[in-house]
Amino acid sequence: MVKADKRFELKFRIFDGTDIGHGTYSDSITAATLKQRLLSQWPRDKSIVPKSVNDMKLIHAGKFLENGKTLAQSRVAQVGELSGGVITMHVVVQLPVVKRKIDKKQTKKQKQGSSSCTIL
Repeated sequence: MVKADKRFELKFRIFDGTDIGHGTYSDSITAATLKQRLLSQWPRDKSIVPKSVNDMKLIHAGKFLENGKTLAQSRVAQVGELSGGVITMHVVVQLPVVKRKIDKKQTKKQKQGSSSCTIL
């Protein structure tokens, strides 16, 4: 006997309170697939726009959803059964921080050659 996918209504709230991606989703969809859909629907007039799914985190019931897990594995369906209405997830955008590569020799020279003294 094949188990039928459960379907429930989701919407996603971004940093400024705007809701996007409102629709009915299967509990077999992964968080990564949801993020891809949200990325394609992201309002381009916002001050923060993610460039990839790796820039986004989905939060449901106080926990981050893992990319490889389905909504059923993340236990979203259980909460959906309780409320019977629209489930709101929060989307956090974390843009990558660009790290500067500093040569170790250069750092060592800077430490050796720099000194400061203040006399008051």
